[in-house]
Amino acid sequence: MHKISDSASVRWTVMILVSFTMMCGYILTDVMAPLKGVLESELGWNSSDYGIFSGAYGYLNVFLLMIIFGGLILDKFGIRFTGLTSALLMIIGTAIKYLAIEGILPTEGAIFGIKMQVVLASLGFAVFGVGCEIMNITVTKIIVKWFKGKEIALALGLQVAIARIGTIIALMFAMPIAEYFGVMENGRLVDYNQSMPILMCLLFLCIGFIGFVGYTFYDKKLDAQAGSDNGADDEEQFKVSDVSKVVKNRGFWLIAIICVFFYSAVFPFLKYATDLMINKYNVEPSLAGIIPSILPFGTMVLTPFFGMMYDRKGYGASIMIFGSLLLVLVHLFFALPVLNYWWFATILMFILGAAFSLVPSAMWPSVPKIIDDKQLGTAYALIFWVQNWGLMGFPLLIGWVLDKYCITSVTEESVRYNYTLPMVVFAVLGVVAMLFAVILKRIDKKNGYGLEEPNIKS
Repeated sequence: MHKISDSASVRWTVMILVSFTMMCGYILTDVMAPLKGVLESELGWNSSDYGIFSGAYGYLNVFLLMIIFGGLILDKFGIRFTGLTSALLMIIGTAIKYLAIEGILPTEGAIFGIKMQVVLASLGFAVFGVGCEIMNITVTKIIVKWFKGKEIALALGLQVAIARIGTIIALMFAMPIAEYFGVMENGRLVDYNQSMPILMCLLFLCIGFIGFVGYTFYDKKLDAQAGSDNGADDEEQFKVSDVSKVVKNRGFWLIAIICVFFYSAVFPFLKYATDLMINKYNVEPSLAGIIPSILPFGTMVLTPFFGMMYDRKGYGASIMIFGSLLLVLVHLFFALPVLNYWWFATILMFILGAAFSLVPSAMWPSVPKIIDDKQLGTAYALIFWVQNWGLMGFPLLIGWVLDKYCITSVTEESVRYNYTLPMVVFAVLGVVAMLFAVILKRIDKKNGYGLEEPNIKS
């Protein structure tokens, strides 16, 4: 029987729709990164406050296991229900975050010594983080559902590429938007509008929700052809007891560990990358977000290319090793007190973009080679849960390190930092990811997962 997923045009339309929804989420994820200095000057935050706020993305996912519950819900109730629910959570969390930063919610007082505004903004970001991570799992499973046995790594790579456009938009335009809608006196900017970029994100997320609604019609038709009615696995219903099969899988844990350390050396780094450009490379604040935006530009171009290579040639574990090595080298060069010029930082960002293309292009398509289809939602959820420990903890750590050890000067307008120690921390994370990638390659050879083999079967 000819299924709708056999049509290349329909498959790629599906990929574009769900990737657009994910892209809208990525805009909000990184939109405050270029505004770290603005939050300090306008709202009286410090690096520790910013670290608490940036790490809030993972609080509910980690401590309340929301992302794991999301994976269980995905496998039990299906793609459509889970995707629409997670999209709504992203919208609700963004609205709370906007109201907190705008000052509409209470800003006076503190909870456990943390400023009330930081607490409320963090709450909104935490709710958004639940929705965004569950949507991430859902979109990944959608790609596997429509592309398994076909161009799966290329599709996952293109999905990442489209989603990364959101990061580019956030890094490049957050500061100009805050300036454009700020207060001018005598032709001089005297007050930024740090909440306007969040309001723009809220609009994008509403459009992304509509895009996912459009996808559900394709999903329902495919399920009807397969004899399922809710988007859940149709051959054998998921059982909670199947979680044990995932957690007992050694290959699964190796990929999860690679994921947490590799991504912790990238996403938390992006939260501070604009501030790094200002403090080490003396880039103007209005332009400093442009250099970090090169990283997602690189992933847009290279992730699909490396994914296509994995589809046709294989070498998945080897790709992860090489990508982790590049990551280590880049962070070490950022740490060294040499070549403090914007053009050198630009070159390093291009190389980091290549590293960030290599590892995900091989890592995510490798999971279906290790885990059964009906457990994929739970497997991806557990991987993202482990990853969220890093996304939560390392922004906190870097913010604390900056305040404790790295302040070089303080003026009425700004605080200056030395970023050598934070970059060494990120380099160490890359070393750990590389070592576990080497172990994964050895285990693959022993257990025959097929990670070094092509994805496309003749």
